[in-house]
Amino acid sequence: MTDQRQGPITTFLLSSPEIVFVFYAIFASFSTYFCMYAFRKPFAAATFAGLQFFGTTIKLKKAIVVSQIIGYALSKYAGIKICSEISPHKRLFTLIFLIIFAESALIIYGILPNNYKVFAIFLNGIPLGMVWGLVVWYLEGRRTSELLLAGLSCSFILASGIVKDFGRAVMGGVVAEWWSKIPLLGTIISRLMGEVSEGWMPAVVGLHFLPFFFISVWLLNQLPQPTESDIEARTERETMDGPERLSFLKHFLLGIFLLCIAYFFLTAYRDYRDNYQVEIFNELGYVYEDNKTIITQAETIVAFGVICALALIYLIKNNRLGLIGAYGIMVSGILLMSVSTILLDAKILDGFWWMTLVGLGAYLTYVPYGSVLFDRLIAHTKYVGTAVFVIYVADAVGYTGSISVQIYEDLFAGDKTGVLGFFRTLTYLMSIVGTFCLLGSCLYFLNRGADTVIREGQNE
Repeated sequence: MTDQRQGPITTFLLSSPEIVFVFYAIFASFSTYFCMYAFRKPFAAATFAGLQFFGTTIKLKKAIVVSQIIGYALSKYAGIKICSEISPHKRLFTLIFLIIFAESALIIYGILPNNYKVFAIFLNGIPLGMVWGLVVWYLEGRRTSELLLAGLSCSFILASGIVKDFGRAVMGGVVAEWWSKIPLLGTIISRLMGEVSEGWMPAVVGLHFLPFFFISVWLLNQLPQPTESDIEARTERETMDGPERLSFLKHFLLGIFLLCIAYFFLTAYRDYRDNYQVEIFNELGYVYEDNKTIITQAETIVAFGVICALALIYLIKNNRLGLIGAYGIMVSGILLMSVSTILLDAKILDGFWWMTLVGLGAYLTYVPYGSVLFDRLIAHTKYVGTAVFVIYVADAVGYTGSISVQIYEDLFAGDKTGVLGFFRTLTYLMSIVGTFCLLGSCLYFLNRGADTVIREGQNE
């Protein structure tokens, strides 16, 4: 596989020690995806308290959340084809286009009346679902992929809380006050911002992060392609057309099915916690005025736990054992979710630590899907292709689950248990279904080694 990018940074990375490459790649990918979250999640910091969608029983915020998830889910389905087939030289401009599209939708979101914001946030979700796959393309198939993907994965764990806290700071005038301390330009920006409403807040947050995204994605694009030693250790990664994707699914149908069932509920769970953290913390007794950075505090602990766990897999050189390690982390995450909820019900654990531990458990199970699990799976089976394809198959199913759970809550659960009660019930359901499916798929893939996999036109 020849390298298309031979600029000075690329040349420097090719001749540098591995640790230099690792830190550079983590920084570039982390900052790229972190900035993307500034266009995806700030809206969740708004509550639209007391507002209903077109006078129905559906809360306006619920309609907005579901609308963005629908757009995001459609993006994942589109990404199965687009992200699997995209050539290296198109990734940079595609990433820039997707983010500009998303910010434009947020500006429309600010202009439209409240009830019509659901259409703008739907448009906002459509491009964003493909960003993850494009970034993973730069990192997969390397000897250091566990470290790189662990660093990347921490970006959305931290970013989700930070951009929501930043959004609340924008609405509270704190960010405008920061700008006012900078002479000339800062003062002008501060006056232009004034008081930012719930509707305009997401676009304002996005504009703050836009320059950083451009710089980060340019740095990311300087990464060299995997070396020959990377390919030897982790199998060559190539784009996959339609017949090749179908062949992959046929080879691993039962295992992929079990993984997708678990991910259906897991994504719904992770997304529900992410979108309603403000409301859950409120019901747990943590009022925002007294706990302005509580989400960031919880997610920082979660991110640290996840990156440590995933980085350990890097120490496992054998791909079969590495795959077992990935499954071990995922099952441990599910057990942590259930045990911590039992401790909350027994009044042994307080609300903050419960939200932190179920978040850690959820991300320990969720993050490997988009990173090390499928990277190790391909390395173990020696199937030449890209982990991005199967990541997007799982993501498409997962976000369909997220939409389904949101709709189920409105139609059947209603306000009977509140956000907190519904989330607790979802925790127990996820623990049962997830454990069964993950253990089943693990046994399946361990019996599907390299000697059982044949790709059309490829020797065993």
